Amino acid sequence: MAQPNTEPVEEYDYEGLPPNFSVLQNLTAGAFAGIAEHTVMYPIDAIKTRMQILNPTPSAVYNGMIQGGYRIATGEGILSLWRGMSSVVVGAGPAHAVYFLTYEAVKHMMGANQAGVHHPLAAALSGACATTVSDALMNPFDVIKQRMQMHNSRQMYKSMPDCARYIYKREGVKAFFISYPTTLSMTIPYTSLQFLAYETLSTTMNPAKKYDPLSHCTAGALAGGFAAALTTPMDVMKTMLQTRGTATDTELRNVSGFKDSARILYQREGFRGFFKGVRPRVVTAMPSTAICWSAYEACKAYFISKNDATI
Repeated sequence: MAQPNTEPVEEYDYEGLPPNFSVLQNLTAGAFAGIAEHTVMYPIDAIKTRMQILNPTPSAVYNGMIQGGYRIATGEGILSLWRGMSSVVVGAGPAHAVYFLTYEAVKHMMGANQAGVHHPLAAALSGACATTVSDALMNPFDVIKQRMQMHNSRQMYKSMPDCARYIYKREGVKAFFISYPTTLSMTIPYTSLQFLAYETLSTTMNPAKKYDPLSHCTAGALAGGFAAALTTPMDVMKTMLQTRGTATDTELRNVSGFKDSARILYQREGFRGFFKGVRPRVVTAMPSTAICWSAYEACKAYFISKNDATI
């Protein structure tokens, strides 16, 4: 008769990379989290994009989330609020899979997975590395998404592939990546702030670092809203660069980068222009980040328990 294994099981910090958590499982958890995050709050993101457009036509001026959502739904149909979501679904899976894999790997390399020890610098640096890699994958899909979110986009693009072909033929490959440096200027501080806030809040709320859906959800929401509000100016400039190909204004159509977009924005709308769409951005970020972290932690906990059961 086989004797039970009486050797002590090695303990690991739940928030870190457990030794029996495979790369494929981490990729799966990240992909699941990314798709869940982007799809649930997509309509609010669509309203935010419309509100951030500089020099819109009179029929595409939106004064707030409720008014903007009502005008889009009644004028273009309720499904217009989800137009372009296919681009997010296709891009968010692999981008977020790489995002969380990089985050966990860098955090592990920096020795931040020791139980009971909080490493804010490691969390911030891990987030910065994660977003640099994932944004390179996501940026083209984000460009397509924002083009399809714009007013009257149905007249220009029938589908995601059609939009991609249209952009490529008229503007070349450069159009898919011209906003990448500006995107990083937003996402690196956004992700660093978010991960720093999330790790701090989740450690405070859940010092035992066990799987706790409530603390993961709450910490994710607060961290996301905090980071989103502070990085809105870069998001506005990113939108300007990603939608420049549809502008009728010559200056907007030829905007060349971060400095140029900042100059134009300040000249035309002053300091307030840098915070266009801040409310829908925060409203989107809080539940989206809560969903993202909750989905990731739930998937991670499932794989850990499944792996432990087979040992």
